[in-house]
Amino acid sequence: MILDRIRGMHNELVAWRQKLHTIPELGFDTAETVKFVKNKLQEFGVDEIQSGIAENGLVALIHGKKKGRLIGLRADMDALPITEVNNLPHKSKNEGKMHACGHDGHTTMLLGAAKYLCESRNFCGTAVLIFQPAEEGLGGAKVMLDEGLFKKYDISEVYAIHNMPGIDKGKFVINKGPMMAAADTFFISVKGVGAHGAYPHEGVDPIIIAAQIVQASYSIISREIPSHHNVVISITQINAGTASNIIPETVEIVGTVRTLRNEDAKLVEKRISEIAKNIAKANNGSAETIYEYGYPATINNESKAIFSAEVAKDLVGNDMVEMDIPTNMASEDFSYMLNEKPGAYVFLGQGDTPGLHHPEYDFDDDISPIGASWYASMIEKNLTKAE
Repeated sequence: MILDRIRGMHNELVAWRQKLHTIPELGFDTAETVKFVKNKLQEFGVDEIQSGIAENGLVALIHGKKKGRLIGLRADMDALPITEVNNLPHKSKNEGKMHACGHDGHTTMLLGAAKYLCESRNFCGTAVLIFQPAEEGLGGAKVMLDEGLFKKYDISEVYAIHNMPGIDKGKFVINKGPMMAAADTFFISVKGVGAHGAYPHEGVDPIIIAAQIVQASYSIISREIPSHHNVVISITQINAGTASNIIPETVEIVGTVRTLRNEDAKLVEKRISEIAKNIAKANNGSAETIYEYGYPATINNESKAIFSAEVAKDLVGNDMVEMDIPTNMASEDFSYMLNEKPGAYVFLGQGDTPGLHHPEYDFDDDISPIGASWYASMIEKNLTKAE
């Protein structure tokens, strides 16, 4: 059984993961991480390695016993600009950088699958292992695609795992549709006329305008979007003023929008701009809005999600697989790959631990064999027919 074999590698997986945890790197600057990954893949005997895609992205091929389709498995490698507060033997050695989202664990799970698949070759086709930089806000997945990832490798399906605190350890969660939201950002610049705080009638107060814009923007969700649609608008920054006795000239507003449907994002973009412009005009000021589209929604292909769940059930049992929970309104750049190819993105629970992006977070090494086994099983159970 795959899980038994990979559990036999557990000490290796722990050592790899904890080594990666000590060397967190940000964005596209993952050279040391890639060096470690490449050395391991060469030890395992993968058939081909391409490095340098999206700067420090890496792709490895493992051929099965016969020719067939290509299936992609992706792991993200980058860390976060967070100072770790854990006092662990494998604590980050890079000040101000930390694997606080578990990408060290994701990389380890894919390495574990790679080692197993190189040993077994019990499939017909090719496993395409995608080690991706810059998931955290920089869209490394899109850059890999823009540089020809799916043109060079004609992948028919693509899959990925993310660990998830708050879900029972070793439990899989898979949705037949949206897993995570699209994430957009808006910037509103409100302009008034500055004045002395004692003589507000001599100016145009942009703070009053900004307050009305904030309140009206939140009403978009409750009054203009169907209640069963998942939409979040959060104003996260309001910046204005330099002194207690000066009415400022400008106010800057920044916010995030989370949606699952493109039409909802388009509506929010339109209405926020209209609301800001018209409220400012009504108060003798002006407002300009910039709306930036970020990661699209991460939406699983229904049949691939069902297949992914069946594979997970074979590994951990029916009780440890849950389908169709409420969509997580965070975002993930694996969405770009799912927009190009059918596949699925799954959560793997790591129990009651500090949350993602928390300075006390640490990936739970107990789940590495489970995730690695799921990756390997997705190849063996999917690639059963030669072509």
